[in-house]
Amino acid sequence: MRPLPLKLGPGSDLRLSLEQLATEQNASGFVLGVVGNLSRATFQCPGRAEPTVLSGDLEIITLQGTVSPQGVHLHLSLSDRDCQVWGGHLEPGTLVLKGADLLVGFLAAPLPAAPASPSTSADQTPLDQQRLPHPRVEIAVLSGCPWSARALRLLRTLGIPHRVQWVTGDGERRDLEQRSGRSSLPQVFIDGKAIGGYDDLAELQGRGELVRLR
Repeated sequence: MRPLPLKLGPGSDLRLSLEQLATEQNASGFVLGVVGNLSRATFQCPGRAEPTVLSGDLEIITLQGTVSPQGVHLHLSLSDRDCQVWGGHLEPGTLVLKGADLLVGFLAAPLPAAPASPSTSADQTPLDQQRLPHPRVEIAVLSGCPWSARALRLLRTLGIPHRVQWVTGDGERRDLEQRSGRSSLPQVFIDGKAIGGYDDLAELQGRGELVRLR
């Protein structure tokens, strides 16, 4: 295991920062420890349709779960100023107040794939055995958007490789609108083609078509 400290400043998105770290390290691991506070916490409580959002001076108690380039699965517990404890599935939109110090333990990177035999071309290799340079699924999401969080959770639950674009400015939204012809988020693309948002993704899952993208 390779421990790596992560120091976050005011305004940092806790979940987004961990997703970015895992992508940069190109490795999987888990959160070993955390100390810090939040100005806003967004988390999914069991049995509720929408995430719970708390604002104020919030103290992090625990953060447990896994991180990987394909996404994170983390459970957060925190205390408000009345010492009432809250907790649930960590969602985007959880923002650091003054600071947060984390220690992430990354597992050893997987061995690189063996080179293809000179007599075998990529075209002759079955699709499910090829190492694709990019995931077939792309998704553009907005921090704090419950529909974006649902779409990401659906892809991660099914284990579908995907690339995430966090939309943070008007320029990115305009570029997406030109690409897809729609302005709402999230936006999902499969093999570069816009297929819609969360409802369209869920419809594909209902027809059993998403699992083919694993």
